[in-house]
Amino acid sequence: MKNVIWGLAFIIIFSACNRKQTEAFEVDKHLAYCDKQVHRTLTELGNRKMMPRNIPDSLTHWKLVPIGIGEWTAGFWPGILWYNYESTENMNNADAATFYTDLLEPLTVLPPYDHDLGFQIFCSYGNAYRLTGNEKYKQIVLNAADTLALLFNPKVGTILSWPREVEPNNWPHNTIMDNMINLEMLYWAAKNGGDKKLYDIATKHAETTMKHHFREDGGNYHVAVYDTITGDFIKGVTHQGYADSTLWARGQAWAIYGYTMVYRETQDKTFLRFAEKVTDLYLSRLPKDEYVPFWDFDAPNIPNEPRDASAAAIVASALLELSQLEDNKEKAKEYKTAAINMLVELSSDKYQGGDCKPSFLLHSTGHWPKGSEVDAAINYADYYYIEALVRYKKLISGIKVTENFKDA
Repeated sequence: MKNVIWGLAFIIIFSACNRKQTEAFEVDKHLAYCDKQVHRTLTELGNRKMMPRNIPDSLTHWKLVPIGIGEWTAGFWPGILWYNYESTENMNNADAATFYTDLLEPLTVLPPYDHDLGFQIFCSYGNAYRLTGNEKYKQIVLNAADTLALLFNPKVGTILSWPREVEPNNWPHNTIMDNMINLEMLYWAAKNGGDKKLYDIATKHAETTMKHHFREDGGNYHVAVYDTITGDFIKGVTHQGYADSTLWARGQAWAIYGYTMVYRETQDKTFLRFAEKVTDLYLSRLPKDEYVPFWDFDAPNIPNEPRDASAAAIVASALLELSQLEDNKEKAKEYKTAAINMLVELSSDKYQGGDCKPSFLLHSTGHWPKGSEVDAAINYADYYYIEALVRYKKLISGIKVTENFKDA
């Protein structure tokens, strides 16, 4: 009998020691931390009409960038402020979000520059409309969706990502994996007063990308190049990964987030199965018992390669949603657990800016081949981190994580 009791005690202790850290995750504590860091950044900004972009590892203050159509990250800081307002319900935070969103208005009347219009406008004005119902914001998003759609090539079946790279790289029609995220603005517009064809453009882009942009195992090329005359796929190459054949972490994160969103919007199970495929590959390649990837899963000097906290934040946010969309209970549980453990790791001292820097997160990698933003705090890492925290709080409250992005 004594042996049985000791055996049961061992099982209980063993189970407790191996229980996922998810149960102890204090989301309100980490949202309060984000609010503190936001106000530190606002103090740094003062009255300057610029956006915080990054903090190199060796520095302690934000590098500020001017607001222009070529600054693809311009929408993330206003988006952060809107999520912070959603979390705190503090009108002073709403005022700050409004101020920095309105600074982007000159970008909303320009001709199409590249696919990043979605990042710039939907992260800022999209969240602004979601939380305020201001019709001015809604019209700006609808206009931006129409502008983005002008880059769609029906012969190819995708949106042209970088017009500026057509001649220098001989990429007649190039589409990058990041572009998957910008489809959400088209879907939203199609449901909220915009042209219904925007839905078809977004879905066709997702289908074509799924067909040509991925290797057999579910890993993706950063850039897919197409012939503008025939529409044929020419080749897949990298731009920010280590090599054409390697698995660039943030590129895979964009794919996970993008196809989760496309399934939400279309309810086509083909996209759900594909979201699972790209997710399962990513999870299988993570370092043992860790949830923040190296910047490229195939970089040659692992474990002495930089990490990419931005990829982990993007995937955490995506998997919180995917876990609610899943038709497979086991996969739903697996994805939810993985997402929360990503948040646990990102919320540890190792990855937090803390008192040293006003950013939420440290250790992201922007463009390793160019030596740009390597091991830095970056604004889009912070955006997807606070988005994931807000989504997690909704999830534990029994709310669909993207419920507010349904029809207005």
